[in-house]
Amino acid sequence: MAEVIISTNNAKIKDYLSLARIDHWFKNIFMLPGVLFAFIYFNPPVNAELITNIFIGILSTCFIASANYVLNEWIDAEFDKFHPVKKYRSSVAKDLKKHIVIFEYLLFAIAGLLLAYYISLPFFLVELLLLLMGFFYNVKPFRTKDLPYLDVISESVNNPIRFLLGWFIIVPLAFPPASILVAYWMAGAFLMATKRFAEYNFIEDKKTAGLYRKSFIYYNSEKLLISLFFYALTATFFLGIFLIKHRIELIISFPFIALLFTWYLKIGFSKDSIAQKPEKLYKRKKFMLYIIFLSILFSILLVVEIEPLHWFLKQNFN
Repeated sequence: MAEVIISTNNAKIKDYLSLARIDHWFKNIFMLPGVLFAFIYFNPPVNAELITNIFIGILSTCFIASANYVLNEWIDAEFDKFHPVKKYRSSVAKDLKKHIVIFEYLLFAIAGLLLAYYISLPFFLVELLLLLMGFFYNVKPFRTKDLPYLDVISESVNNPIRFLLGWFIIVPLAFPPASILVAYWMAGAFLMATKRFAEYNFIEDKKTAGLYRKSFIYYNSEKLLISLFFYALTATFFLGIFLIKHRIELIISFPFIALLFTWYLKIGFSKDSIAQKPEKLYKRKKFMLYIIFLSILFSILLVVEIEPLHWFLKQNFN
């Protein structure tokens, strides 16, 4: 069993700031596809107001995400002490004051919501949903992170929420196709299940794993692998619906997307996998270059018309 660190040291300002995980703001890059899709479909004028809204919208989401992180680290301290690495977090190793943590949470939450209201009412409501999902994920009696499968589903829903946030920055009065939202959700579930798989294998001892994360009492490597296979299939199914219904040219990207899923799963199998800390993926240079390549390919296929593909789709083979 992992050695437990008991918090005895007085906390400093940097220890409270570490709860906000500012280094995790990189994850809000998942807003960008929503921005890109809305921009291509509606072609709004690029002006100072649009650029300002994008900046404020991203900052708002970063603040809401930090509020959720503060809540997560504070409540999870009693469980993180059983994790081989997380037991050294400030929330575990330092004597944090509850009233300061609550103030920090409210500060980030209120700042994020105020900035969101500046953008539009739909954007504000989706930011509020992101904040509420953090509450339901972490706080009893809900605490969905303790329930197998629901822990992955309820956290990965932040992916389509971020897509909507990016979309509503550009187009506040229209809704994106449901198929792309479900595909984005299930792709996020695949990433999260891979993270669980990597964490479970990293801890090695099942009893310690269960003390760190209650859902690990039920999970094992086989169940996690089966679940992430389901999420991958569901994501690609709904992605296929979107590609054929809304932009047939994007079907060319499908094999490259399949390779992305496969490559990420391979990363999840590696020892002390970086899939446990997705915000550190930038260190995998080849993988990041591939994502850049795929993003460029996707962008090109969104604007280029390939007539033979349209002809093929319209054929009747009966």
